[in-house]
Amino acid sequence: MLATLQQINQTAAFNRWAGFEVLRASDGQVELAMPWRDELGQYAGFLHAGVSAALLDTVCGFAAATVAGRVLASHVSMNCVAPAVGQRFVAVGTVVKAGKRQVFTSAELYAEQDGARKLVATGTAILVPVEEGAARG
Repeated sequence: MLATLQQINQTAAFNRWAGFEVLRASDGQVELAMPWRDELGQYAGFLHAGVSAALLDTVCGFAAATVAGRVLASHVSMNCVAPAVGQRFVAVGTVVKAGKRQVFTSAELYAEQDGARKLVATGTAILVPVEEGAARG
């Protein structure tokens, strides 16, 4: 599963640009990491909330894919709980419940700085399984 998600991750231009790396994958749980780069920040020097949301969305999607195959997000929500300042960011996504038509997931985003890890955002996503042959549009 890990090798499959790593390969899928490399096919997404945004994920490559941002530096997303799939660290761990098991049934219903995935962990992603991304190093800090200045171009990912906002005006005050924090990780841009859009990038935080992208990490949460991606880790939820990958977690859902471990139990449901190909999925698309139908709803994503994020709560910022602290300024996102760090040398590296780690997102952990977990499947809460997988049904035939929807997969419910949750995620946490952590900032790592000098060996310490701090929770900076949480999120949820609802994903919908799609057919493997569905056309891209």
